[in-house]
Amino acid sequence: MSTFMIGVLASLGAGLMTAIGSIPAFFTKNVSRKMLDILLGFAAGVMLAATSFSLIVPSLKYSGDGLKGALITGAGILIGATFLDITDKYSPHEHLIDNRVEGKASESLKKIWLFIIAITIHNFPEGLAVGVGFGDNNISNGLTLAIGIGLQNIPEGLAVSVSLLRENYSPKHAFIISLITGLVEPLGGLLGLALVNVFRPILPFTLAFAAGTMLFVISDEIIPETHQSGNEREATYGVIVGFIIMMILDVTLG
Repeated sequence: MSTFMIGVLASLGAGLMTAIGSIPAFFTKNVSRKMLDILLGFAAGVMLAATSFSLIVPSLKYSGDGLKGALITGAGILIGATFLDITDKYSPHEHLIDNRVEGKASESLKKIWLFIIAITIHNFPEGLAVGVGFGDNNISNGLTLAIGIGLQNIPEGLAVSVSLLRENYSPKHAFIISLITGLVEPLGGLLGLALVNVFRPILPFTLAFAAGTMLFVISDEIIPETHQSGNEREATYGVIVGFIIMMILDVTLG
C-alpha cells in the first residue's frame, strides 16, 4: 500500500474517533463540567506533544541546522496560526462549552450549524497535520500523529455530543453530527498529503504551518474553554498527562 493511501486511511481513522467519543451520549448526558474540562485538557496536552515532536522537530530537521532552519520553521508556525486566526475570526461558530458566538453569524444560521462550523475549525487543522506528517514518506511519524490525534478526538467527541444533548438534540443526532464533523479530518489529510507531494521542497515550511494551526486551536480554543468554571488546576493536570502519554507514544512508535 502506498504512503498516500496509508495517510488517507490514517486521517480517516483519526477522524472517526470523534464519533467513537460520542457513544457515551447514548447512555447519559450527565457528564460533569469538571470531567469535560479534564478530558479536554488531556486532548490539548496530546495535541501539544504531537505538534512539538511530530511537526516542529521534523520541520527543524528538514529545514537544516542553525538560524536559517529556525526562521523557516518559525515563519511556518506564524503563518499557519495567522491563517487559522483569520478563519476563526470570519467564520460564524459557537464555542462548545461556554456558548460564545464568534464570527459574522446571520439571523438565519441555525445553532446546529454554529456547532458544526466550530468543530470543523477544530478538526481541519488536525487532519492537515496528519497528512503533512506523512511527508517524505515518513510513515512512522504520520502514524504516530494519527494515533495521537485520534486519541484526543475521543474526549472532543464526548464534549460535542454532551453539548448537543444539552441543547435538546437526540443521542442519535449528536452521534451523527460528531461523525460528520470527524469526517472533516480526512479532507484535511488529503490536502496535507497533496501539499507535501506536490510541493516537497517546502516540506519544512508545510510541517511548521500545520504546527501553527494546531497551536492556535490549543491556545485560543481548547485551553481557554477548560478555564471557564474554576477547574483550571484539574484541566492543567489533564494537559500534562496528555502531553506525557503522547510523548511516550512518539518515542515508542516513532
